[in-house]
Amino acid sequence: MAAIRLSEIAFARSGDKGNASNVGVVARQPEFYPVLEKYLTVGLVKAHFQGICRGPVDRYALPNLNALNFILHDSLGGGGSESLRTDAQGKSHALMMLELVMEVAEEDLPAGWNPA
Repeated sequence: MAAIRLSEIAFARSGDKGNASNVGVVARQPEFYPVLEKYLTVGLVKAHFQGICRGPVDRYALPNLNALNFILHDSLGGGGSESLRTDAQGKSHALMMLELVMEVAEEDLPAGWNPA
């Protein structure tokens, strides 16, 4: 198994949808998408955001874009107009997501790829 920081194989963007944060994760190269699809699970994301996300996490696969989209329900303290949080729109959630570390079986890594 290899410990892979998500930022090594993907980039992300986030924003708000009311009281939910929307985090899109896009593979840096098409060959990384199967790794994301297999290892970046709802459970892993929920655990990573355990202090922030109080509701369920939904995941939507976008294979034509080599991307996954996550909705973190009840993660913004009521949303932009209601919350007292410094980031009531969830803009920092993408950066937080990229710090996530996944344990990936070496046979699932693209041939010739070595983590930085």
